[in-house]
Amino acid sequence: MRHHVSFFAPLVAVAALALCPGNHIQAQSTAAQTAGNGTYTPGDPLANVRYDNRFDISLGAAYAHIKAGPPPLQEGSNLGGLDLTASYWFSKRWALEGTGRGYIGTSGAGVNDLNIMGPRVSQYVFAAGPEWLGPHNKHGALIAHALFGGAYGNFESDLQGYSPETVEFFNNQVTPAAVLGGHIDLNRTPRWVFRITPDAIYTRYGINYGNQANYPYWNFAISVGMEYKFKSKR
Repeated sequence: MRHHVSFFAPLVAVAALALCPGNHIQAQSTAAQTAGNGTYTPGDPLANVRYDNRFDISLGAAYAHIKAGPPPLQEGSNLGGLDLTASYWFSKRWALEGTGRGYIGTSGAGVNDLNIMGPRVSQYVFAAGPEWLGPHNKHGALIAHALFGGAYGNFESDLQGYSPETVEFFNNQVTPAAVLGGHIDLNRTPRWVFRITPDAIYTRYGINYGNQANYPYWNFAISVGMEYKFKSKR
């Protein structure tokens, strides 16, 4: 019990200091505001936030997880890159969005006798589609999108000229792609927005050796960056 009293005593003291001199502090604040040539009014940097811009563009540091090959390849690949996105708003809620994303990194390789370990791979995604403005206020917004297009996967550049079959990778190729997810926007000023973009990216890479099959994968991606809203209004 003694320890509990010792713990709570400082909290009680702080609460007393916060509450008791309230009127005195308020009187001082009022006097300070009315003194001099005018009244000080604190500004609100988000007071002029409006969701009526025609165009916006964002750029962010991006991460994506992919599979560089079909089963039995177990290792995944964690890639880093950039996410460039732009939108054209034609109504209060709806826009056309386009995105271009480039990712690069290394991937675990299948067992091989060529001493190829951790070869470099890359993926480039280009997609467009509808964007919907969800719940929003002056502080931020939730935005959803469904984008469709293609992806180019480069899996052979670091294989020293050997076939991707040697390390159980996909061949270099273009594949259909989809990007489903959205943005979490946090307004910093009426024009500048801190943006987080989590997505699921669909690809369907294939191989031209063995069973020559295609393998659909859904993988996670995210980017963090800044958005700028142009002054042109709807």
